[in-house]
Amino acid sequence: MVAEADLSGLQWRKSTYSGGGNDCVEVAFTVDGAAVRDSKNPAAGALRIPAAHWDALLAAARTGELDPH
Repeated sequence: MVAEADLSGLQWRKSTYSGGGNDCVEVAFTVDGAAVRDSKNPAAGALRIPAAHWDALLAAARTGELDPH
C-alpha cells in the first residue's frame, strides 16, 4: 500500500456504474500505471499497479476472463 500523501495531486475517479454510493474503488492514473483505493476510506492508502499489469487486468475483464460464472 502507498500512503495517501504519496498520491496527492492525482485525479481519482469512480466508475459510472458504481451507483453513486461509497461502496466501490476509485482509480487514478500515474506516470507508470494506475493506483486504486477504497472509496470509503481513501486515507488508508492505495495499491499501485504497474502499467503492464493494469493493461492485463483490463483485457481480462473485457474478455470475460474474470467473470465468476
